[in-house]
Amino acid sequence: MITNTERDLICSNLSRGENGELLFASHNLSSLAEKYGTPLYLYDESKIREKCRAYMNAAKDFFPSGARVMYASKAASFKRLYEIINEEGLGIDVVSVGEIYTAHLAAFPLERAYFHSNNKTDTDIKYAISMGVGYFVVDNAEELYAIDRIAGEMGKKQKILLRITPGIDPHTYAAVATGKVDSKFGSAIETGQAEEITALALSLPSLILYGFHCHVGSQIFDADVYLATSKVMLEFVKDMQLKLGYMAYELDIGGGIGVRYVADQPTPDIRATLRSVAEAMEKNARELGIALPTVCFEPGRSIVADAGLTLYTVGTVKRIPGYKNYVSVDGGMADNPRYALYGSPYTLLPVARRVGEDKMVCSVVGRCCESGDILQEGVTMPEDIRRGELIACLTTGAYHYSMASNYNRLGRPPVVMLDGDRDYVAVRREGIEDLTRLDI
Repeated sequence: MITNTERDLICSNLSRGENGELLFASHNLSSLAEKYGTPLYLYDESKIREKCRAYMNAAKDFFPSGARVMYASKAASFKRLYEIINEEGLGIDVVSVGEIYTAHLAAFPLERAYFHSNNKTDTDIKYAISMGVGYFVVDNAEELYAIDRIAGEMGKKQKILLRITPGIDPHTYAAVATGKVDSKFGSAIETGQAEEITALALSLPSLILYGFHCHVGSQIFDADVYLATSKVMLEFVKDMQLKLGYMAYELDIGGGIGVRYVADQPTPDIRATLRSVAEAMEKNARELGIALPTVCFEPGRSIVADAGLTLYTVGTVKRIPGYKNYVSVDGGMADNPRYALYGSPYTLLPVARRVGEDKMVCSVVGRCCESGDILQEGVTMPEDIRRGELIACLTTGAYHYSMASNYNRLGRPPVVMLDGDRDYVAVRREGIEDLTRLDI
């Protein structure tokens, strides 16, 4: 019979040592905390590579030749990660000049980059073109005109995809649902704006329209969402062929496959999901009488999330009899704002011991001067948890380092990579001197 503690080891790279201490990628967490301090972001390099290969192999095995996988940089962006992504053969999607520059410093070939964003400035556009970014994913007509003008001034022809809104509700968090008609992203098929922007793109001289892009949301556990989305998009491809005489070369169906944050969530099967999508898309294309465009995917969270773990040290433990218990740690919303933003669920575990019969339910909170600085409510911890103990927050590889801030003038934690028996710093800890580096 599975115990509650065993049930909470939700990722395959988690285990307990003989003394009951939590291990991550077979590394002793207490030793890492002693070596690097806390808060501490840890990344399991082998897990990142495993997920990259799952996508790349599925794309090769199930889709026609040329299918592409682009890592969605916004999930986590730093030089070493781009090096790993490049070594594994993926492309990248980027959403800012900062991500472009970081990839450039990592010697990532930017012709394999897709530049997203619903509001690219003229400076962004000029920089991306000058850096040789392969594709722009264009959100709206104003952006089309701007890219055409700037590319023309630079004597370039820029390859683009158009971001299309298919009108699919993924039944996920409202804050991460992006495929509905009223989304801030893309041009909706239902309103006729998708057809209008396609015609406009074809008319502009400095643009090369390669195809269409869509992304309906994140934390998707049901393959049916992708089946519905790809069907709508292929019907749109056919419609544009009939109405405008244009046949898309590429169809990018985005990312969004979910990850397991708590035991009650399933463990998605990337390979099975992509197989079912491939079979459905080929069937839909045959029925529509069109050739299937080159299919592209943009996974982010599902590549890095369970490759990450964050370590904290307990500071104060506050008990309010008859009301509530608080366990405060040395991090919080500055290094993980996702609970404050979305109410995102997490699994938090004591590192040095299992939770036994003597336990309490508490709120694990951060050190910021902010009542909303909460990492998770309703967490079970040992009744006698005390100052100096370590707590691990699981599945933190996505949207933690990338969303971290200096709120309350706190330095961001370091990123330490774990590779076999080796551990090494990929991003150093910010010190107090870093916090004033830009002050004049």
